[in-house]
Amino acid sequence: MPIFERDTLSLYYEISGAGPPLLMIAGMMSDSASWAPLIPLLEPHFTLICPDNRTTGRTTPWDAPASVDLFASDCAALLKHLEVGPAHVLGHSLGGMIGMRLACKHPSAVKTLTLAASAPLRLERNVALFKALLAIRRSDAAPDAWLNALFPWLFSPALYEIAGAVEQAAAASLAYPFAQSSDAMAHQIDALDGYTPELAASIPCPTQALLAKDDLLLPYELAQPTLGGTAFHSIENAGHSIHWDAADEVAKHVKRFITQHEGANK
Repeated sequence: MPIFERDTLSLYYEISGAGPPLLMIAGMMSDSASWAPLIPLLEPHFTLICPDNRTTGRTTPWDAPASVDLFASDCAALLKHLEVGPAHVLGHSLGGMIGMRLACKHPSAVKTLTLAASAPLRLERNVALFKALLAIRRSDAAPDAWLNALFPWLFSPALYEIAGAVEQAAAASLAYPFAQSSDAMAHQIDALDGYTPELAASIPCPTQALLAKDDLLLPYELAQPTLGGTAFHSIENAGHSIHWDAADEVAKHVKRFITQHEGANK
């Protein structure tokens, strides 16, 4: 079980595959396991480095100081520890925010950046939503009530057309042995609440954004204008969980972009 000891933090990460290094940064309330649909598609092409961010998974302690700056600093320190930088970076949602901060604060660590369902945009509504979900989770409601309230924001409508799919997703989330606790969730929400977005023009490395057309958390119409001249692709029939709803499409764009820029910064 790979653990990177950093100050008082024990950062858990997984590493697999072969090829150019690709750091994969998970989103809100997620850890390295969230990349499951993409791992078999990308492993043959890249060395995948998947950490559990502070407040998530097997990284301890759950209540270590948390902010987007600290998340990004952890990623930079992990790459330096592994002696694999500069790395290509793929960040989903909050992971994209971390990736942008990583590229701006530690430019020598990042060769390219792919934002998956992420953009230089902070929506107060989303912070309010996460706080409401936390209140449901901490209430006397059924254990899966907050997940049932969350899933419409994450998944495309197509999931709800599959009999039993939502119930299976909730059961899998509740059974996951390293699921984020409600206290850790609150701690991560506080970190998100303090985030100030970068400007797209300030990101110093080649960057692409993969935006989902059915994304309720990060609506395409709001995200796209914030990208400036950043290359972007719109993906149909996918919600905020873009790498679950459209894993093949996401993998295709990641592979193409990294191949195009693999010689950059050499």
